Amino acid sequence: MNIRKLWFILITIWVNFDAISQTENPIETGDFLFLDLDCGPLCDAIESVTVGYEGNHFSHVGLVFKRNDSVFVLEAIGNSVRLTGLPAFLKYSFKPAYHARLKKNYRSLIPKAILFSLSILGYPYDDAFVYDNGKYYCSELIYDAFKEANGGKPFFKLQPMTYKKPGSEEFDPAWVSYFDKLGLEIPEGKPGCNPGGISLSEKIDVLGIFPGK
Repeated sequence: MNIRKLWFILITIWVNFDAISQTENPIETGDFLFLDLDCGPLCDAIESVTVGYEGNHFSHVGLVFKRNDSVFVLEAIGNSVRLTGLPAFLKYSFKPAYHARLKKNYRSLIPKAILFSLSILGYPYDDAFVYDNGKYYCSELIYDAFKEANGGKPFFKLQPMTYKKPGSEEFDPAWVSYFDKLGLEIPEGKPGCNPGGISLSEKIDVLGIFPGK
């Protein structure tokens, strides 16, 4: 994506962001949507060590981008960073999404976070879950987008990642099998982030199940 097109998108974001901030729209650019994907043993392994808001076990998160009358979600899933229509995003799970929003004093970061996310569309998915390797998993995308928007200073938190069973020193068999297939060592203790951790951030407000009643 060339620089001229990115600047045009940035201007569009600012205009739309200012307009929707003054309305009662149920979802806004820069909002977060959290999902429990229920993708089998691997999602179960992720969720067992990443408890989120009100005890929910989130395994995916995306960033909302509204353009004109369309609502999209910026996300890292499958094999790349991508832009997904909201209806398709919500169909990933039979369980409802949880809807969250940055607190008011941080919302000026949203346009730059969106611009960063758009600029890396097509980047490969980080199936190794290793931070800062030129690839992205879902919460890593969110982390880097807001770090970039915050002038390169961390906005959300990185924490040591674990792949062990809760209360045990043994690795979850799902992770052992997963990393064996990739031919990689399990990155135990390496810095990272997860959807549950972001849902607990003091910098956001969880508005409830989406769409709200």
